[in-house]
Amino acid sequence: MSTPTPAPTLTLNDGFTIPQLGFGVFKVDPAETERIVTDALEVGYRHIDTAAIYGNEEGVGRAIAASGIPRDELFITTKLWNDRQAPAEAHKAIDESLAKLGLDYVDLYLIHWPAPKNGIYLEAWLAMEEIKAAGKARSIGVSNFLVPQLEEIIAGSNTVPVVNQIELHPAFAQREISTFARANGIEIEAWGPLGQGKYELLELPDVTAAAEAHGKTAAQVVIRWHLQTGNIVFPKSNNRGRIAENFDVFDFELTADEMASIDALDSGKRVASHPDDVN
Repeated sequence: MSTPTPAPTLTLNDGFTIPQLGFGVFKVDPAETERIVTDALEVGYRHIDTAAIYGNEEGVGRAIAASGIPRDELFITTKLWNDRQAPAEAHKAIDESLAKLGLDYVDLYLIHWPAPKNGIYLEAWLAMEEIKAAGKARSIGVSNFLVPQLEEIIAGSNTVPVVNQIELHPAFAQREISTFARANGIEIEAWGPLGQGKYELLELPDVTAAAEAHGKTAAQVVIRWHLQTGNIVFPKSNNRGRIAENFDVFDFELTADEMASIDALDSGKRVASHPDDVN
């Protein structure tokens, strides 16, 4: 099997590097996870994004163990669920995730949602600092945090999150959060990068014209838009052919005009839950 082209990497604010293109397993059936993640690793992905609430950490772990890929070539993310934010629970939760993944550490551990009604995301963040200090997570970050919540944890701790993972796709470009994050050394990870199929993103003329110009699919064009924007992105698919297609995005580059036309699709169109509503 030929060696796949590696994904480009970004350097996080703590000095570790992260592959800019990864593979997400949100809503991947636990019974199918090992097969699907094995396909992704064989295609060339080295960055896998899971979460405790997905219920499929064990499958990810089995695929990692069977792959034979050296641990230092992999980047594994998991996340702390909302009902485990109390510090004692957070410490238990990371130990449970590591056991399910079969790992001594994760490369990135995220607070999954701020869960503002809990009122303890700062305490959870302080527990994340302890988890990092204990060597159980190399890097720590957040997911779905709004600007005021980012400001609060930055002011109340000694650690700036390395990433904020947020819903982001061309119709919902999240420029306010992205601008604040990058100004503070926080990288942006895009979940739902293709709009979760909830609008006709892949049929929009600005996307299809770029696809035709480069001999690529509309999905490859949108993934390329994310990469050139500077986002860390992890599309998901259960289909090996589509998994491979989504990784085949390093042999072309969108022009400035193509980037601008896709940028102009931003309409504030959120297709999933508002962070204030997930508790």
